[in-house]
Amino acid sequence: MSAADRLAALDELPATELCARAETALDALVTIMNEETTLLRAGSFRQAGGLTPEKTRLAQDYVTHARSVQRQITRLRDEAPAELERLQGGHERLATQMAENLKVIASARNLTDSLLTETAAMVASRERTKTYDETGIIPPSSKVTAGIAIRKSL
Repeated sequence: MSAADRLAALDELPATELCARAETALDALVTIMNEETTLLRAGSFRQAGGLTPEKTRLAQDYVTHARSVQRQITRLRDEAPAELERLQGGHERLATQMAENLKVIASARNLTDSLLTETAAMVASRERTKTYDETGIIPPSSKVTAGIAIRKSL
């Protein structure tokens, strides 16, 4: 079945079923984002990073359903207004969770960058000469300071 066929099949679902599927996808996405946010707050960066593939899959699933809802909005308003309203409320929960998630990710990234900058500065300061020469000045360092390499993946 092609992607176009899958989208057409989704668009042809009964209104209540389409809304239910979209709501299920939405709830799963909110749940995994909340789990990721909790892990990041606890400093469990590797565990949080391990959620990325599943979060990506759930986000794609939700977007597929949300686009179908958008395409079918007129029909859904007529056939399933209560379900559509509940789905819109869920979308607001997702927006709130996404904002919180992004805030925590930004904080973690800033903390990481600060720690790395401080570590690099400390390594460099240990390499500098701290004694005066016979002219009364601190001579420039004669040895080459080895940098630190960092692999950023979060």
